[in-house]
Parts: sequence; C-alpha cells; structure tokens
Amino acid sequence: MEGLNQKSMERVVSQKAFQIGSSFPCQICVVGFLCGVCITSVFLAALTSFAASSFGGVSISLFSPGISAPNSSASSSIGGDCRTFLNENERIAYERTEENVSLLYKAWSDLLGESTGQIRLNKLHVPRAPHLEDCRLSGEMNHRLDTRLPNGSFPPWTVWKGLLDYLPLSSVDEQLKQYRDRVISQGAYPPWIMGSDEDNYPLTRKVQRDLWLHQHPVDCNDPSVKFLVADWERLPGFGIGAQLAGMCGLLAIAINEKRVLVTDYYNRADHDGCKGSSHSRWSCYFIPETSMECRKRAFELKDDKVARGMGIITVKENYTSKEIWTGHVPRAWGNPWSIMQPTTEINGSLLLHHRKMDRRWWRAQAVRYLMRFQSEYTCNLMNIARHTAFGWEAAKMVLASTSDNLFEDEQESRRDIERFVWSNHKPWLPRPLLSMHVRMGDKACEMKVVGFDDYMQLAEKLRRRFPHLNRVWLSTEMQDVVDRSKSYEGWRFHYTNVTRQVGNITMATYETSLGRETSTNYPLMNFLMATEADFFIGALGSTWCFLIDGMRNTGGKVMSGYLSVNKDRFW
Repeated sequence: MEGLNQKSMERVVSQKAFQIGSSFPCQICVVGFLCGVCITSVFLAALTSFAASSFGGVSISLFSPGISAPNSSASSSIGGDCRTFLNENERIAYERTEENVSLLYKAWSDLLGESTGQIRLNKLHVPRAPHLEDCRLSGEMNHRLDTRLPNGSFPPWTVWKGLLDYLPLSSVDEQLKQYRDRVISQGAYPPWIMGSDEDNYPLTRKVQRDLWLHQHPVDCNDPSVKFLVADWERLPGFGIGAQLAGMCGLLAIAINEKRVLVTDYYNRADHDGCKGSSHSRWSCYFIPETSMECRKRAFELKDDKVARGMGIITVKENYTSKEIWTGHVPRAWGNPWSIMQPTTEINGSLLLHHRKMDRRWWRAQAVRYLMRFQSEYTCNLMNIARHTAFGWEAAKMVLASTSDNLFEDEQESRRDIERFVWSNHKPWLPRPLLSMHVRMGDKACEMKVVGFDDYMQLAEKLRRRFPHLNRVWLSTEMQDVVDRSKSYEGWRFHYTNVTRQVGNITMATYETSLGRETSTNYPLMNFLMATEADFFIGALGSTWCFLIDGMRNTGGKVMSGYLSVNKDRFW
C-alpha cells in the first residue's frame, strides 16, 4: 500500500513538472538562459583575442606577471577544454610580460645610445631606470662639490647629501644658510667618503679633507704656492695599477715638500673617447686632482727657467725612481696605520702585521683622493656596464612593482623629495654582490698564481656565512676562467663582454690587441664595480687587487673584509 502511494505521488509530480515546463513563461526563461551562455562565451573569446593583440604595439603597458597556475583541487573540477584555456592564458601572460621587459630594456638602451632597435621614446615617458645614473647632473654636482665658492670659502660640503644644497632658500631661511656655512668652515668632511670613521681606515675623513685643501689653495698665483708637474708613467709593461701606484708616490712627495701636484700627459686617455681638454688627461676619467687655476699657473711656470731654478716648480725628472716608488710616506697625520684593524684573511688567519702597513694605508688614501669623483665619461661607462649586466633584471623589477601605468607622471618626477633628497641614492645593484679579480697569465713572474678553483673555495666559504650570496662580478683577463665559471652551479657570474686571453701572452701584448680605449675602459669599469661590491676576493700579490682593497677600505667597506688567495710581496 505504501509503494502504491509513493508511485502515485511521483506520477503527480511528473505531470505538474511537464505542465509547468510546457508553459510559455518557462520556455522564455530557458531560451534566455541558453542565449546568455552563448553570448558570454562569444564575449570572452573576443576579449581574449583583443587582449592578445593589444600588446603588439610599441607603447609600454603593464601586464601583471603575477598570474599563477590554479591549485590542484580547482583543476580537478574543471574539464579538459577549460584547463587548456587556462594554460594558454598563462603562456600568453608569460610571453607578454617578457615582451614588455624587452621593450623597457630597449628603451633604456636607447637612452644610453646603445639600442639596436628603432625605438625612439621621449625620456619623460620612460620609467625611471633604478640602475642608471643621470651623468650630466652628477657631473655638475661633482664640479660644484669640488670648487670653492666665489668668496674663496669651502665648496658646499654640509651634513646634507645629494642635491639639497640646490634647494632654493627664502629670506627667512638665511639664518639656516649662515649656520650651514659655519658648519663647513669649522670642519665639514668631504662628501666622497662613505660611512663613519669606524667603517674606513683610520683618519680617512680628515686626511681626505686635508688633501683637498692642500691641492686647492685659495690663491694659486700666490708666490708661496709651489708645484710638482708630472706625466703618468708610460713605459711598456706598466699597467693601470702600476701607473696609479707611481702617482701615489708623487703625491706623497708633493705633500712632503708642500707642493701642489699637477698631472699632465696620461697615455691611457690618448684615444678618441676622451675629447676636448680631457684628451690625454686624467680628467677624462676622474675629476682633476687640482683646480683649473692651479693647473694654468703650473703650466705657465713649467717652462720658466727662473721658476725652476728657484724650486718654485719641479717635474718628475727631478726625483729618482726609488723616491717615487718607495719614498717616505707622509707623516703629517702621525702613524695612523699603527692602529689599523686586521680585516684581511690569508689561509684562514687574519693578517695582523706586515712590513709595509704605512704604504698600504697611504696608497689607499692617495687613490681615494685621485678617484674621488667620476667624470661624466666614466659615469656613462658605468651606466653601460650596469645596464648590460643587470638591465634586464631591473626592467622585470620595475614592471613587477608598477601597479598602474608604466608611463612616468611628469608632475611626479618634479616633486621636491625626488629632486633633492632621493637624488643621493646610488644606482641599484642586485645585492649581495661578490667581486672577484682572478689574475693569472704573465703575473706568475711576480707572484704565486693560483687556479680559479682556489678563488671559488673562498667564495663557498663566504657563502656558508652568508647563504643568500650567489652573485659574482668576475674580473679576469683569461678566457679559461670565464669558461670554467659556467660549471659552478648555484652561482650567477657577471662580467664585461671583452675579448680575453687564450694561452699565455704578456699583458702588454694583450692590451695592444684590444686597443688603447678598450684596454683602459673595461679594467676601470671592473675596478669601480669591485669597489661597490659587498665582498671582495683577490690576490694581495697583485697591485690591482692591492688598490681595489685600498679603495674599499676608504669607501666604507673596511668591515666587509678581504679574502686573499696568496701571501706575497711585503706581507
């Protein structure tokens, strides 16, 4: 009886359902639902096609790289066609993101004059490149910071950094300006020194201030001002490191004899890249060692027999090689090298003392002064080096961090904090970065050379302490070293794109094959990159490594330490 009642109930429900389904309103609803599904499908297909075609233009637009694959539980509930559709979206997203990265990278290359494409974009419409520096503005600022004010007082060295000195002051701010000038006259330190006293060799900030004062007298025409005019060493076989070491010796002589050092012919700058008054001069690469007034006065006296006879001016030929290369280190600041902390490791132990600590300290001070400010030409070289090595990664970073429009807002770029405060930030580098200079080849006649594996053993030791370290800026003249670096998994190596030695030839022959411009530019780029890196591995027996270490120890990196693969020369 219960079974019959259930069947009767099912029959009644079926009949009611049939009657409702046959009604006109219900048919309209069903047809409307099916039409809606069809229209939605067509609209989605058209939208996908439009989105794919809209990225083919030249303009830069943002495509989010954050699209991730659906999780496993969601995938299991989606049919095969839908999964294919989602995977295709991911592929398109990846391709379009890479296309945008490529476009932005080429736009930055175009601004550097290095583009191989036909992109011509207005600079204001290109997103700011975090790894590039405004070299013209930087050059103007460096010149301002290296020139006395019209009244003969200090340059605008203040407790402020960047371009804050350019901030317009109203009349009510005059008191602030007077206070600033008083701070300068009472002992402001040069702006090219990074970090505190504890981050550098002893007395670095005071020594750099005193060197600048010595090299920039208030009145260069004063009869009491004496000069030493010297060409850079140009004998065959003298590398850039040896030339710098020689000039450090001449600067020591100038300090001891109370003379202004004026450098003359620099054969490394005798090429087409160095133009105008900077041709064949140190000023092609770095700001001059003295003022233009002193240079002019020194060259006027150079050919004056009376001035030379009275000792008002001397030249390099007045001194012996021993005086230049192993002469007396200036004692004007006492013996600061006696309190240098041991931060160099050789064979697992810190180097506590050695016979030439005074020379190590002095050369670091002298090279830091000579290379205190880059020229606009050198700044451009560094821009190209950073862009070649890190530009693609910088473009990805900018794309990933931009949430609205890639086009730079002109009003945004004119904000005071952007112009005056953030201007002090150095160009971006991926960090931490290890610099490694591998010197081999003909250096074996001067020091014990070791293989690349020894350098990498120290790198692995460093990474055990800093596990997030995986990047190496590799500097070497040997192609075999570059080839071997590719076999080290877990490391990312960056290096300049230049022809390297294959076989064992002399450095002089190798540099001749490169040409004067290339053989000067790329070592200097590697040198400066090494001074900016977080860590350094080299060979103390190499003069080049010796000078890199000195620049780092007067550039706020003394506590980063130095790992050396050998113990040589005066150690």
